[in-house]
Amino acid sequence: MYGRSTAAEQAVAMALSGVRVLELAGLAPAPLCGMILADFGAQVVRVDRLSQSAAALAHGDVQARGKRSLALDLKQPQGAAVLRRLCGGADVLIEPFRHGVMERLGLGPEVLLQENPRLIYARLTGFGQTGKYAKSAGHDINYLALSGVLSKLGRKNENPYAPVNLLADFAGGGVMCALGIIVALFERATSGRGQVIDASMVEGVAYLSSFLWKSENLGLWSQPRGENLLDGGAPFYEIYKTSDGKFMAVGAIEPKFYEQLIKGLGLNLDELPAQMSFSSWPEMKKKFASIFAQKTQAEWCSIFDSTDACVTPVLSFEDAASHQHNKERSSFIKSVEGEISPRPAPVLSRTPAVPSCKRDPFIGEHTEEILLEYGFTKQEIAKLHSDKTIEIKDLKASL
Repeated sequence: MYGRSTAAEQAVAMALSGVRVLELAGLAPAPLCGMILADFGAQVVRVDRLSQSAAALAHGDVQARGKRSLALDLKQPQGAAVLRRLCGGADVLIEPFRHGVMERLGLGPEVLLQENPRLIYARLTGFGQTGKYAKSAGHDINYLALSGVLSKLGRKNENPYAPVNLLADFAGGGVMCALGIIVALFERATSGRGQVIDASMVEGVAYLSSFLWKSENLGLWSQPRGENLLDGGAPFYEIYKTSDGKFMAVGAIEPKFYEQLIKGLGLNLDELPAQMSFSSWPEMKKKFASIFAQKTQAEWCSIFDSTDACVTPVLSFEDAASHQHNKERSSFIKSVEGEISPRPAPVLSRTPAVPSCKRDPFIGEHTEEILLEYGFTKQEIAKLHSDKTIEIKDLKASL
């Protein structure tokens, strides 16, 4: 069974209940940041561009769980004025634009923090607010490259390899920005004051790699890329193909775990080179590969599942969601539309995240509702709508 929140769980106040967040619509990292806050109880409003704009159609937020949508044209002076007023009643603003965009709109932190000194103004960009590249365009692979981390990733005698866009965009960007927001909210409880968060994806992913930097002198990375203990050089820290075209992941670093790996493979430890005999690693990888290729993934699981050999199956998304361990922990959830996705992590014992299982919001679906909550009158809303500053999604007309 996939995890579904019960009525009792939903009745429990979540850790961020009552926190008001405005997330300016953008690409991958900022939506993840907003979704994390929403999953843990924050009231997250995604401030969208009007749905007719090409930019709005392009952004396609697939991380909109638990958010509401307000469609607003920030390029119009009255649109910028609406956001200023919203920020006066918000706790957090997540801003993902290129350097200087908000200042040109008259919505920089100097303006908004003066009007609401308690506001947490989170600026999430690739290169940060200062420095040579601050105004430059980039993507995950560029931020990963500038952080130094990309130079460590890849196989022997191959170019560095970027692992999709998980590291800089999401880990160094979205997650680190969410951490910064939580830290700033915690500090505000004492000082009563907000502050500006300069969340650079370059610095975020570099900080994430602190272990790599701090272990440089330990000899862990003394060999060329792809020939070290943890980057594909060791036969006991590798991925092997099975007879049915699937894969097994091996991470048997410690000697006691390595012994169990060798036993499971049907080999005799006394007849093999020493585990840390670096010169023997290439030949041992070939030996392990030939043995793993003789059985299916399921057969290897039956051999290793009850051991501490640190051998696990490489699962597809579908298989991960249905794996016994993950099912027992309700690690994946299902929306009302049948979409399966990971449950929020980590799990809190007293105020756990209760992710919304509702469908994602349409652009402008909650515009009127949100503006009323933030103190706008019906007359003001009608004027903004007639001026095409806001968009109010008419769901009945769409059905």
